[in-house]
Amino acid sequence: MTATLTLALDAMGGDHAPEMVVKGAAAILPRFPQVRFLLFGDAEQIEPLLRKYPTLRDRAELRHTADRVHSEDKPSQALRRGRNSSMRLAIDAVAKGEAQAVVSAGNTGALMAMAKFVLRTLPGIERPALASFFPTLKGETVMLDLGANVECDSRNLVQFAVMGANLAHSALGRHRPRVGLLNVGVEELKGNDAVRGAAELLRAVQNPPFEFVGFVEGDDITKGEVDVIVTDGFTGNVALKTAEGTAKLMGTLMRAAFQRSILTKLGYLLAYSGLAMLKARIDPRFYNGGVMLGLNGIAVKSHGGTDEVGFAAALEVAIDMANDRLIERIRADFSGAFAEALTNPPPSIAGPGSSSISSNGKDAVSEPVKIAVAEVP
Repeated sequence: MTATLTLALDAMGGDHAPEMVVKGAAAILPRFPQVRFLLFGDAEQIEPLLRKYPTLRDRAELRHTADRVHSEDKPSQALRRGRNSSMRLAIDAVAKGEAQAVVSAGNTGALMAMAKFVLRTLPGIERPALASFFPTLKGETVMLDLGANVECDSRNLVQFAVMGANLAHSALGRHRPRVGLLNVGVEELKGNDAVRGAAELLRAVQNPPFEFVGFVEGDDITKGEVDVIVTDGFTGNVALKTAEGTAKLMGTLMRAAFQRSILTKLGYLLAYSGLAMLKARIDPRFYNGGVMLGLNGIAVKSHGGTDEVGFAAALEVAIDMANDRLIERIRADFSGAFAEALTNPPPSIAGPGSSSISSNGKDAVSEPVKIAVAEVP
């Protein structure tokens, strides 16, 4: 018999909460009969919604709170004033062992700050990273960091590589993921100290649980040649926003092209089934679910503007991570070969004055992380 899995939901987080949260939870029950929910939020708003879904109501516990974290709240404000908010109580449920994962579509910066404060980071990990999924020519790939850490050193990038590989194993089923470092070129001499130092550290690890392929460039992100792309939060967020803008541009240009004349409109009708398949393939809702990796607990960030389809996708990510025991896998990696590599780095990057492994990066979590998590079509 499959063990029961409990998810803690911030029922008041997101533009369309609590309705989309309740609908998303109800949508996954036929596929995941072992899942139960702890719903945190305003009972007056949530209870009427639960009555519409008897199966969900039987498998959910509603815990009332009138407090919530708003989209404009700064992380510092949320930490001080949001102790009884739906977001904080859902995170607390994971820390207490009442739930195996927390899922929220609320304020990204507040969620990261609260989760880091309550759950703490895993041993061997200096900073959590925000990871999500990109569509590629061959399926999907994991990319991190997407904005939690604006500046990173070599050690941070190595830690991101380990965490990203484990996420690819849990969510994408890649048993030996291919990992690449995003760089301005594939040659070994290209890039800054942090990227080159991370590559040397990764090459020094004996029998890693993934295959390090070296450097990849920006146009490799969507090729699908690697399963994990590692970069700092500044570059990752720029890449994410660039992809979003390009997708919106192409959609606008295609709509304009098909509306130019009667013949182009007819062409649209003839190509409708193919365009529908394309739309389904790149639908951002199916890539929803940004994962806050490196914490001593599973925390998944849904896009704030998503609907029940996107929220259900985020729930599935959390379920995959819990079922694959992601936290235990990461913890095991950092107690083995990677702990040795980070403690005793190669002499070429561990000498006096080396900046490649110094811990001087700035954490962006002190202010809201204004990114659209997993919104890339």
